[in-house]
Amino acid sequence: MIKSEYFFWLVGAVFLVMAAQMAVDRTNPKRFGSAGFWGLLGAAFFYSTGVVDKSLPAEPLGVVVLVLIVLGGFGLTGKGAAHTPPREKRVASAARFGNKLFLPALTIPVVAMICATLVKSWKIGGEPVLEPGSETILGLGVGAIAALVVGMVLLRERKLSVPLHSGRNMLESMGWALLLPQLLSVLGSIFQTAGVGEQVGRITEAVLPDGQRLVAVAVYCCGMALFTIVMGNAFAAFPVMTAAIGWPVLIEQMNGNAPAVLAIGMLCGFCGTLVTPMAANFNLVPAALLELKDQYGPIKAQLPTAAALLVCNVAIMALFAF
Repeated sequence: MIKSEYFFWLVGAVFLVMAAQMAVDRTNPKRFGSAGFWGLLGAAFFYSTGVVDKSLPAEPLGVVVLVLIVLGGFGLTGKGAAHTPPREKRVASAARFGNKLFLPALTIPVVAMICATLVKSWKIGGEPVLEPGSETILGLGVGAIAALVVGMVLLRERKLSVPLHSGRNMLESMGWALLLPQLLSVLGSIFQTAGVGEQVGRITEAVLPDGQRLVAVAVYCCGMALFTIVMGNAFAAFPVMTAAIGWPVLIEQMNGNAPAVLAIGMLCGFCGTLVTPMAANFNLVPAALLELKDQYGPIKAQLPTAAALLVCNVAIMALFAF
């Protein structure tokens, strides 16, 4: 049986190899900080296996997270010279291959879908080929490997070091922001465990006027957007605000339509995603990859759309969810 753990080990191994490349890259003025950051992250993928099966203590992983925060937060990571062909050569190559360059990217979702639907039912000797419950994540891993093979065959590249160097360049361009979604998802779990939603619900019920549906709707929708701005993830904000206002006030007290209230509430959270640097994978990483002069350029461009969409969501929920 192919386990999801194998995929995580592969990811960790890639990080360790790239960390070794960074350590010897003298064009990076902060090469040791970069190597330490990604090396610790890669080692954590292996160590966490023991944490999950309780054969190793979890505290060292917490220390690693704190060290990663220090390395990233104090600017101790940097970027070396890009190991890519000259721009003229890349433009000529793009013109030569045209739309075929999309084949590796399209390979990933196709393979992932096949694994999640067809391979999911395959068995060998009575045992499933893919670990039950992990078919999608394994499909993503297998798809990424298949896409790498397709890309190398398409471009007639024989050296594995070439995609590793290219991947390292992209990793250094994105920097610590690559990990922000994972850290913020943990923050959402901490908020939920700490009972933040319950406390927000008590405060809201105490200050909300009785029977003021529009006010309650506005508080829920704006709260979803604001919590998403703080947490960087609408999925992390959703359980907090829904436990506080969405379910007890809008659905139970005011008899709102549950699917409509919750779906529109989630969309309000996405309005917050458009305007927060905490959603690094949406707003900061693209700016870094495109080398924009203003790293907050995407946020500034998306702000009017987010504001208009939030107002429309409040109106739609107030008019059609009850």
